[in-house]
Amino acid sequence: LEDVAKVKETDGGPIVVHGSATLARNLSDAGLIDRYHLLVFPVLLGAGKRMFSDTDKDKQMLKVLESETYANGITKIVYDVVH
Repeated sequence: LEDVAKVKETDGGPIVVHGSATLARNLSDAGLIDRYHLLVFPVLLGAGKRMFSDTDKDKQMLKVLESETYANGITKIVYDVVH
Protein backbone atom coordinates (compact mmCIF):
# COMPACT_ATOMS: atom_id res chain seq x y z
CA LEU A 1 0.00 0.00 0.00
CA GLU A 2 2.91 2.35 0.63
CA ASP A 3 4.00 1.93 -3.01
CA VAL A 4 0.50 2.77 -4.24
CA ALA A 5 0.41 5.89 -2.05
CA LYS A 6 3.76 7.01 -3.52
CA VAL A 7 2.64 6.44 -7.12
CA LYS A 8 -0.62 8.28 -6.43
CA GLU A 9 1.40 11.39 -5.49
CA THR A 10 3.02 11.53 -8.95
CA ASP A 11 1.62 13.16 -12.10
CA GLY A 12 0.97 9.80 -13.79
CA GLY A 13 -2.40 8.56 -14.96
CA PRO A 14 -5.00 6.61 -13.02
CA ILE A 15 -4.19 3.38 -11.22
CA VAL A 16 -6.75 0.75 -12.23
CA VAL A 17 -7.55 -2.45 -10.32
CA HIS A 18 -9.57 -5.16 -12.04
CA GLY A 19 -10.95 -8.19 -10.23
CA SER A 20 -9.18 -8.18 -6.87
CA ALA A 21 -11.68 -7.73 -4.06
CA THR A 22 -8.96 -8.11 -1.43
CA LEU A 23 -6.75 -5.42 -2.98
CA ALA A 24 -9.73 -3.08 -3.47
CA ARG A 25 -10.75 -3.51 0.20
CA ASN A 26 -7.20 -2.79 1.40
CA LEU A 27 -6.88 0.28 -0.85
CA SER A 28 -10.26 1.55 0.34
CA ASP A 29 -9.36 1.03 4.00
CA ALA A 30 -6.15 3.01 3.40
CA GLY A 31 -8.08 5.89 1.77
CA LEU A 32 -6.34 5.41 -1.58
CA ILE A 33 -9.40 5.11 -3.85
CA ASP A 34 -10.71 8.25 -5.57
CA ARG A 35 -13.19 6.68 -7.98
CA TYR A 36 -15.18 3.46 -8.31
CA HIS A 37 -16.34 1.98 -11.63
CA LEU A 38 -18.86 -0.65 -10.60
CA LEU A 39 -20.79 -3.15 -12.70
CA VAL A 40 -23.98 -4.35 -11.00
CA PHE A 41 -25.28 -7.66 -12.32
CA PRO A 42 -28.98 -8.55 -11.97
CA VAL A 43 -28.23 -11.68 -9.90
CA LEU A 44 -28.37 -12.25 -6.13
CA LEU A 45 -25.86 -14.70 -4.71
CA GLY A 46 -26.12 -16.38 -1.34
CA ALA A 47 -22.38 -16.15 -0.70
CA GLY A 48 -19.20 -14.73 -2.13
CA LYS A 49 -16.29 -12.40 -1.45
CA ARG A 50 -17.03 -9.07 0.16
CA MET A 51 -16.41 -6.05 -2.04
CA PHE A 52 -16.12 -3.66 0.88
CA SER A 53 -14.41 -4.00 4.24
CA ASP A 54 -16.23 -5.03 7.39
CA THR A 55 -13.90 -2.88 9.53
CA ASP A 56 -15.60 -0.34 11.75
CA LYS A 57 -15.01 3.02 10.06
CA ASP A 58 -16.89 6.19 9.22
CA LYS A 59 -19.21 6.12 6.25
CA GLN A 60 -17.71 7.17 2.93
CA MET A 61 -19.84 9.44 0.77
CA LEU A 62 -19.85 8.89 -3.01
CA LYS A 63 -21.00 11.13 -5.87
CA VAL A 64 -22.46 9.56 -9.03
CA LEU A 65 -20.60 10.72 -12.13
CA GLU A 66 -22.37 8.50 -14.65
CA SER A 67 -24.58 5.47 -14.92
CA GLU A 68 -25.83 3.32 -17.75
CA THR A 69 -27.94 0.18 -17.94
CA TYR A 70 -27.26 -2.21 -20.79
CA ALA A 71 -29.73 -4.42 -22.65
CA ASN A 72 -28.57 -7.48 -20.67
CA GLY A 73 -29.57 -5.80 -17.38
CA ILE A 74 -26.05 -4.98 -16.19
CA THR A 75 -25.71 -1.45 -14.83
CA LYS A 76 -22.43 0.50 -14.87
CA ILE A 77 -22.12 3.16 -12.19
CA VAL A 78 -19.13 5.47 -11.81
CA TYR A 79 -18.71 7.12 -8.40
CA ASP A 80 -16.23 9.71 -7.19
CA VAL A 81 -15.21 9.37 -3.55
CA VAL A 82 -16.11 12.57 -1.67
CA HIS A 83 -13.16 13.67 0.47
